[in-house]
Amino acid sequence: MTVALPLFGHEAAEASFLSAYRSGRLHHAWLIEGPSGIGKARLAERIGAYLLGARGTASAPFDAPADDSVMRAILAGSHPDISVQRRELNDKGKLAQDITVDQIRQMTHHFEMKPAMGGWRVGIVDAIDEANRNSANALLKTLEEPPPQSILLLVNHRSKPILPTIRSRCRILQLSILSEENCARALEAAGAPPVASSLARGRPGLGLRLSSTAAMNAASAARALIKAMPKPSDKVVAAALSAASDGPEAELAFRDEVLEWVAQRAEHEPRAAKAWLGLARLSGDAETLNMDAAQVASKIIAAMHEAAAK
Repeated sequence: MTVALPLFGHEAAEASFLSAYRSGRLHHAWLIEGPSGIGKARLAERIGAYLLGARGTASAPFDAPADDSVMRAILAGSHPDISVQRRELNDKGKLAQDITVDQIRQMTHHFEMKPAMGGWRVGIVDAIDEANRNSANALLKTLEEPPPQSILLLVNHRSKPILPTIRSRCRILQLSILSEENCARALEAAGAPPVASSLARGRPGLGLRLSSTAAMNAASAARALIKAMPKPSDKVVAAALSAASDGPEAELAFRDEVLEWVAQRAEHEPRAAKAWLGLARLSGDAETLNMDAAQVASKIIAAMHEAAAK
């Protein structure tokens, strides 16, 4: 049997949800928290599929096979009783900065309708910390007055604080990074290249992102730039700028390489410590200010010069 949505290392969280479901007192909203890239959205999808009737074996009830009729509809995006909201592409073909209020209102409308299949209505927000304030406020009515046989599954990467009024109305499932063994199993199931395991650090999603061609090129360019510090040639800098600007995976890989190098220097050099703090804030600033990849890369390289200065 081929499992449609395999998940590794989060058996305790699934058992906790299953116990609540079988008790007959299932909470209407769940906040699934933890670092990015560990399988939180996958867990939400598996829970949603289970509630809508997809079933695995008795010993692994969430492991529904790929040929399960409910699972096929969910994977095709055609099941009428589940609404999944994620950041969408904007008019320029780039990922939007946040989940919009219109998306949340669309999901709210979904909860106002009767279940097409006569069972549950499921809403997944991936992720609630990527919803803007208006979007988060639009979700409160459903949280405060949940319709019967409905459930909200909110993924939270903990990248920024969420409204206390949302947190207080949710039951929380805390997920942790995976063991080396479970991380390797997850990457193998995803068909990741061998190098992904060494890059994942317990987060298979991160390993997948950093093992793309663009990310690998960016990491290599970052190492070349580090080696050339404090006086890299124009050619090395230009190559680093180009590689780091080649998409979000490349930007992440480049920044991670630089952050590790700056962090090492920060242990004994105050100037590098200041540069490290600036780099740590850069991700949030880039999103808030809607900076393009080239701007982000330029700021990273400027921080490197600051850290390398004597």
